[in-house]
Amino acid sequence: MPPILHVLAVVLAGWLNRHQQRVLEYVREENRVLKRRLGRRKLRLTDDDRARLAVRGVALSRGLLDEFASIVTPETILRWHRQLVAKKWTFPSRQPDRKLLMQRIAELAVRFARENPSWRYDRIQGALANLGHVVAPNTINKILKRWGIDPAPVRKKQTSWRPFLRTHAASIAAGDFFSTEVWSVRGLVTWYTFFVIDLATRAVTIAGSTPNPDDDFMKQVARNLTDCVDGFLRQKRFLILDRDGKFSEAFRGVLENHGIRMVLCPARAPNCHAFAERFVRSIKSECLSRMIFIGAGSLRHALAEFVAHYTAERPHQGIGNVLIEPGPVEDAMTGRVANRRRLGGLLSYYHRLAA
Repeated sequence: MPPILHVLAVVLAGWLNRHQQRVLEYVREENRVLKRRLGRRKLRLTDDDRARLAVRGVALSRGLLDEFASIVTPETILRWHRQLVAKKWTFPSRQPDRKLLMQRIAELAVRFARENPSWRYDRIQGALANLGHVVAPNTINKILKRWGIDPAPVRKKQTSWRPFLRTHAASIAAGDFFSTEVWSVRGLVTWYTFFVIDLATRAVTIAGSTPNPDDDFMKQVARNLTDCVDGFLRQKRFLILDRDGKFSEAFRGVLENHGIRMVLCPARAPNCHAFAERFVRSIKSECLSRMIFIGAGSLRHALAEFVAHYTAERPHQGIGNVLIEPGPVEDAMTGRVANRRRLGGLLSYYHRLAA
């Protein structure tokens, strides 16, 4: 290297060292000011802050750390670096989080207690053990108390509508009316439709529609429902009804003669008639409220199409989100997807055509 270049390099290096020294002195003084302003308050560092300081600090010598580290001590920075290294070689634990695990156990214990009113703490403990959860009976006691669930001797004496209906659903049906406005030569005429729903299968039949549900109409409906060959109620023992005056003595007499007992819902107790009310909501929102009916024929056609769709094409959450009457089982991965439309596309059913 020529002498002149060597001299210039020495001068430049000295200038850079002096410049870096001034920068370091300024940073050191700034840190002193910040520490004096913070006083005794503890500085809250995030995990990201600790990682950044650990990475930068480990590259310096211990002497430089002693001189410049002002927020934390050098020992703290080195400890953070050791933790980063250990974290790199620590594999994630396969054990589930304890808080999440206890939440799952509590959900299962509450479910078992509600679905089985006669189960005591030891029985629930055994059911949890079958699922791989080892829990003390006292823990189950605390869980049920926290959820406001009574002990088994008290709980099994309190039967609500839901478990009662689920236990006896095979022999129970529910019936009700809904109204529809139909245009005719006389203007708008209110038609009353009587339907019956099977609580076990959710199957529905339209028993009849008329603008005048008198005794003769109701008696004929009762005869059709109790027909010994294809009557919808021929295997039922109970029929849930509200206190509507349309359910005349003649109607009740026909049903009672065939061994069907009427269960009248208490006043202002909609949950007792929840199955029928849910069907009314479905047929209204999905079909009737979206159509204008001109003549009784259009109403009967819409009712028939909706019941066919409701039975064979519409999944029901109350029975596991499946169809009431499923068609033949086909390979779900082959064949072209087709759309079966009813009422001009108001009701749709997607299925695969046979390959």
